[in-house]
Amino acid sequence: MARESAYARRRLLALGVLTGAVVLAVALITTGGHDGAGPGKAGAKTAAPVQLPRGGRKIFPAYEVVAYYGAPQDDQLGVLGIGSPTHAGRKLLRQAAPYAHSGRKVMPAMELIADVASGSPGDDGLYRTREPSAVIARYLAAARRIHALLILDIQPGHAGFFDEARHLERWLRQPDVSLALDPEWATPNAIPGQVIGSVDVHEVNAISFWLDQIVHRYDLPQKLLVVHRFTPGAVAGQPDLKPRTGVAVTLNVDGFGTNPIKVAKYHEFAVRRPGIHNGFKLFYHEDPNTMKPARALRIRPRPELIVYE
Repeated sequence: MARESAYARRRLLALGVLTGAVVLAVALITTGGHDGAGPGKAGAKTAAPVQLPRGGRKIFPAYEVVAYYGAPQDDQLGVLGIGSPTHAGRKLLRQAAPYAHSGRKVMPAMELIADVASGSPGDDGLYRTREPSAVIARYLAAARRIHALLILDIQPGHAGFFDEARHLERWLRQPDVSLALDPEWATPNAIPGQVIGSVDVHEVNAISFWLDQIVHRYDLPQKLLVVHRFTPGAVAGQPDLKPRTGVAVTLNVDGFGTNPIKVAKYHEFAVRRPGIHNGFKLFYHEDPNTMKPARALRIRPRPELIVYE
């Protein structure tokens, strides 16, 4: 817990820097700076159904998804934010390459923190900062250049997960944009980083149902709904988590430490139910020795999503 507390303090320092940076970005960026990657008319019917960035309509079991996590305002927020989105994309492809030996095709993904929990309340008192649309568009354009998914991660602070997901709906109507929930940073009665948050399974089920409706309404390929977890109570009522046909509901086991500790935690938290998928997070700096891809792929049940932070 001491290491996790130190990590939370470093994250909060980064979040404080982020709040000021995003306010400045909003003042400087106009809606025209979207790099040509803004949402299109995903609802328009075409002769052939739209596919995933690397083909097909189903993520699992066809693909092993390998993701970079972070935000651009500070290196402490994760590896995705280090350097330009294009630079991060090149690094992601190199990191994902060894997973091609898994027997599945590899789907790279960029997990951008679209709502960043903050140590200060902000103008609306919700202890979270939303990424400007221009930033999301820039990462979507970078993801498309490497035929990757973009996953929009929500650290809600005092806001509700559902409200923040609906705020991102224009992006989620895109065929290559998915969603992630970060319950650690859902702290409606406390300052983020001072306590470890959680989410109720009924809220997760409501969001997965809503996301599934978007998939079917706009005839989109399957989407990910990633729920991060590193404590037993992160998802209250987790056994009632519901699978969806258009959404790959995935519990991602977080937490850093030595490889034996990480594997033991994964075995404790992994779900063994049809229709619910498992992910595993690896850290470049907090883990003493970042686990090699071959070792990660030997874990059972097999993690179908690998996230690097």
